[in-house]
Amino acid sequence: MVLLLCLLIVQAIGALVGGIALVLSPSGEIMKMSSSMLKGCPFDTFLIPGIILLVVLGIFPAFIAWALIARPYWRWPDAVNVYRGIHWAWTFSLYLGIMLAIWIFVEIMFIPFDILQTIFGMVGMAIIIATLLPGNMAYFGWIRKNNLNQQI
Repeated sequence: MVLLLCLLIVQAIGALVGGIALVLSPSGEIMKMSSSMLKGCPFDTFLIPGIILLVVLGIFPAFIAWALIARPYWRWPDAVNVYRGIHWAWTFSLYLGIMLAIWIFVEIMFIPFDILQTIFGMVGMAIIIATLLPGNMAYFGWIRKNNLNQQI
């Protein structure tokens, strides 16, 4: 679980810094990005991508990291938890990894190559892999002690 938490924190910090910078400077000046990078993109400025980065890929992984530690038993997150019998925070970490992979894929389609795309693409894949590690699955309730082979 430590690896997964570290990956979520790295993702949260990176997206919070980038998201705040893009929201504060929608022209991309703070990040040394030109708005000409958005040619062919559905956005004229970096404001909407910055808000998405800040909220979905920054605040959300910080929330998930907290939830993985605290493991609160709330009913409302289970409404979108497709894996019954496992804590919703585990499922949300899987969702986040998938969202990050999709974000990077779409970004690569519209924005010229940047090393950060590769780094955070790898972070997204690592979040998915770390979430699916048997130890994490067992810790959050997927694998029961009496029927290890039935659940996998």
